[in-house]
Amino acid sequence: MRLFTLVYRNITRRRVRSALTVCGMAVAVSAVVALVGIADGFERSFLKLYEGQNADIVVFRARSADRMTSELDESLGAKLGAIAGVETLHPVLFDTVALPELPTTPVVLQGVATVAQTPANTPLVSGNLLTADDKHAVLLGHMLASNLGKKVGDSLEVYEGETCQIVGIYNRDNIFENSAIILPLAELQRMLGQEGLVNAFNLTVQHPTTADAIKKIVTEINGLHIGVTAMATQEYVSSDTKIQGATAMAWATSAIALFIGAIGMLNTMIVSVFERTSEIGVLRAIGWRKSRIVRMILLESGILSLAGAIFGTLLALLMTFALSRAPVTSGIVNSWVAPQVIVQGFVIAMLIGLMGAIYPAIRAARLLPTVALRHEG
Repeated sequence: MRLFTLVYRNITRRRVRSALTVCGMAVAVSAVVALVGIADGFERSFLKLYEGQNADIVVFRARSADRMTSELDESLGAKLGAIAGVETLHPVLFDTVALPELPTTPVVLQGVATVAQTPANTPLVSGNLLTADDKHAVLLGHMLASNLGKKVGDSLEVYEGETCQIVGIYNRDNIFENSAIILPLAELQRMLGQEGLVNAFNLTVQHPTTADAIKKIVTEINGLHIGVTAMATQEYVSSDTKIQGATAMAWATSAIALFIGAIGMLNTMIVSVFERTSEIGVLRAIGWRKSRIVRMILLESGILSLAGAIFGTLLALLMTFALSRAPVTSGIVNSWVAPQVIVQGFVIAMLIGLMGAIYPAIRAARLLPTVALRHEG
């Protein structure tokens, strides 16, 4: 009898049990792909935010646990901008608010110097860019404008008692900024009562921009001992405590689902071997080697795991797509899942299938033909 024919028959013999095993594996894989994919997308979007502003280096307050609340004197920009190799320097100020129209969704306010706002890095959907003379004026990301039902010319209460006019709606290749509000730095400083203060400075290095050039400037800034820390953009994003926390929570939650999936696979394969003890004895009696018995069990587990990985990935993609369209999470969850995250899900599923089948496979291979043939199962 051919190996693959027997494997197919063994899987379809108990269709309900096989289907439940596939479902258990699918849930485990969907947890990995969805949760880790969302955390990975969060980091990628955060990185794109800085890359879109051509920031090679980010400078923030030293030892700041929450970089969103880091406070630096804006006058430090003159000293940082004078460092050899620094081409441009942009002070930035952030805040998060809960708008009355979206009370459960935090909205990021980004105060930037108007000199940094050009059509090249802020493509407009409608309206105009901010100018140095604008007061009580804001730009809205197109996703936020859609969720709020706002258009150019409408008013928006940013803070209580602080109503601004929407002068433009923009669309950047970044989910964070497309769900954010941009306003002149001086205006946000005034609204927050933080005149002369910023959260960070974004630095652009002169061309050619190399890793060594960035490292040299970072080392020089950190050597000034003026209460600031400089990091290359990639390092700044990957070391952010919020991103690290989101990734850790994603893997911790996924680990629980993976453990349950592994137990389900182990249980299925043990019961399957027990029920087919006599059949395995016949196969051993007609000349099947132990290695072939092991391959049969592992192949069955592998097929179930592969099916679970496929259905789990499809479920995860559907979940992330739905979350990216929901008003509450549309500004946080990216519908695009990185291919390496999907590959991770498949690899983990196959490893779980392998681990769940090793013991049953070894147990089946060790059965003596005479003992197995006398078994009543």
